[in-house]
Amino acid sequence: MFIDPERLETRLQEAFGGTDSQSRVVVRQAVDLADSGQYEADTGVPLTNDVVVDELADAPEGPPTDRWNWWIGSLEIAYGDYGRFGIRRYRTEE
Repeated sequence: MFIDPERLETRLQEAFGGTDSQSRVVVRQAVDLADSGQYEADTGVPLTNDVVVDELADAPEGPPTDRWNWWIGSLEIAYGDYGRFGIRRYRTEE
């Protein structure tokens, strides 16, 4: 696996703020996406912590969850079949 969940959670919080639960749900989705192999198959690049943070940095302002959904939406448009990795609902309180 190319995703280090603990390190990714820390990096998301440092880079984008938001709540612990928002970072955790993004990490879970990133792990699922990496495990699926879909991102690497479509782009030829393994999904890593650096890729996630770099891609989310390109998103409009907002917490990690909003940035994640923006990126997943971009992947959906470009390649299709990424909607299942989107975040539909998450707790906003700790």
